[in-house]
Amino acid sequence: MYGRKFFLLYLKPIINGTGNYYLEAQTRDARRTDVIVDYLGEQFIVELKIWHGSEYNERGEKQLADYLEYYHKDKGYMLSFNFNQKKEVGVKEIRVGNRTIVEAVV
Repeated sequence: MYGRKFFLLYLKPIINGTGNYYLEAQTRDARRTDVIVDYLGEQFIVELKIWHGSEYNERGEKQLADYLEYYHKDKGYMLSFNFNQKKEVGVKEIRVGNRTIVEAVV
């Protein structure tokens, strides 16, 4: 996915020398997170998705919430790539269970 490459191109100079990122890190139950960023002593869980409708997006939010539970995090990040001409771009914060997800649509 080209979106992931562009995201990592943006991310790499920010964390250069102060952190690391891991792609598709495997959890103990054989699931794979998209990107985990370790930066300045903190860990950030990032899920990358291509927009395929609201139902698919909600499944992605639930998937990220499950990863957050696994890593004992309260907050995670989802970057959605939407190629529809009439898309709504922007950043919003949502709650899934007791987890907070910051979701950006580009």
